[in-house]
Amino acid sequence: MSFAAILRTIVEECGGGIGAALMGNDGIPIDQFSRENRADENGNDFDVDTAGVEFGRILEDIRKTFDSLAGGLVEETIVRGARFSLVFRTVDEENFLIVAIEPDGNLGKARYLIRRHLLAIRSEL
Repeated sequence: MSFAAILRTIVEECGGGIGAALMGNDGIPIDQFSRENRADENGNDFDVDTAGVEFGRILEDIRKTFDSLAGGLVEETIVRGARFSLVFRTVDEENFLIVAIEPDGNLGKARYLIRRHLLAIRSEL
C-alpha cells in the first residue's frame, strides 16, 4: 500500500479527518493527503504540509527536551486548537506523521488508525 493510500485511509476513516502528511524531520514532505481545503475567516487555506514544517521545529525542541530528561524517543504529540487538532506520531528517527482533525472529530480513532498503519508506513520507507 502506498503512502498516499495509507494517509487517505487514516483521514477518511477517523471521523473528522482534514488531512495527513508523512514528513521528514528536515521539513520536507514525503507524501500527503487532504480531504478538503479549510479556509479561515480571512480566506487562508489550511495546509497540512505547512503545519508539518512549522511544527517540525517545535517537535525538534520537544525531542531535545525529552532527551535531556532521559525520556527516550517522543512517540506522540497532540496539539488542540479552536479550528483543528494535530496529532504528530514519530515513524522513525528521521520521519514523522501529522494528522489534522476537525474539533469535533474522533481523536481516539485517529490515534488508533495511526498506530494500526504505522508498521505499513515503516515498511514502505
